Amino acid sequence: MAHPTIPATVIGSWSFPGWYEKFIGDVRDSPDRFGRLDRDEAVRDAVRLAVDDQIRAGLDRITDGEMQRVDFNLGFYEYLGGLEPLPPSRRWGAPAHDQRDRYRCVAPLSAPAGLGTLAEYRRLREVTDAPAKVPVPGPFTLSGCIEGGDVYPDRTAITEALVPIVNAELLALDAAGVDFIQLDEPSFACHPGSADHFLDVVARTVQGVRAYLSMHMCFGNYRARAVGRRSYRPLFPQVGRAAVNQLALEFASREMAEVELLAELPQTMDVAVGLVDVKNTWIEPPELVAERLRLVLKYVDASRVSVTPDCGFSQTARHVATAKARAMVEGVRIVRRELGS
Repeated sequence: MAHPTIPATVIGSWSFPGWYEKFIGDVRDSPDRFGRLDRDEAVRDAVRLAVDDQIRAGLDRITDGEMQRVDFNLGFYEYLGGLEPLPPSRRWGAPAHDQRDRYRCVAPLSAPAGLGTLAEYRRLREVTDAPAKVPVPGPFTLSGCIEGGDVYPDRTAITEALVPIVNAELLALDAAGVDFIQLDEPSFACHPGSADHFLDVVARTVQGVRAYLSMHMCFGNYRARAVGRRSYRPLFPQVGRAAVNQLALEFASREMAEVELLAELPQTMDVAVGLVDVKNTWIEPPELVAERLRLVLKYVDASRVSVTPDCGFSQTARHVATAKARAMVEGVRIVRRELGS
């Protein structure tokens, strides 16, 4: 793929503007107050703002900011048939993953109209022709909020039911001309017990897709909290055999721990390294981003490296996300100049 040396990009989500977050809450609480065109106008305006923020920050590849989604992957369950919502297990106290929406299967899973990402991409292309990618949650991650009920015996069976659904979504994006697709599978990093099964699931999920494929594996970021032990070691070196072009990994929040694992990847595998921490509000100086990037380049050639935040910015205040993105871009440019690029 043609791109600048060490492209700077995002993982997927961008911070919601304050007015848009209020609008979403108002629509949820009083849906009759808003017509179809009211909702459509708000979504389009939010996408334009997310695109503008990213381009102004200097990012080389952008997204629609996931303005058309709910909390990274929660909105996707609205597209799945065969589910019933479960009552929240906890509403009060410190926010955490046990407050996420959950569902139970009452019939075999289906998605007759797809998962909605194709409409998202078309709306993005109405706004910009800038290089872009489309993130799509993987089947194992999607299965994490679903109980099998009397339909599926366990999470493995739910994942298997979701593989063809996600694969169909990826193929539709590919056919629509999307040249960069990101499979979001943080759950594999948090539950690394069966790497070979994981690789088989990934291979079948991306089967037939011709677009450049990245796979994002962080350690969770719901309400700025991780959800598992933050170590990639159990997945290495096997993850280097994944049927994707790039691995997107989280390093900044872990103070660059395990960066040496990158040396175990095959020369054919690209990496997107998270060099700014989306879970804190401190703005990393560009010089620190450059220092972290130089460390990465000790283990992997610059031609295979992209730079990202650790995760999406949906849980980060917008002014912080914008400042972090700008610092990340400037840090990358420092190293590019040192490399003569």
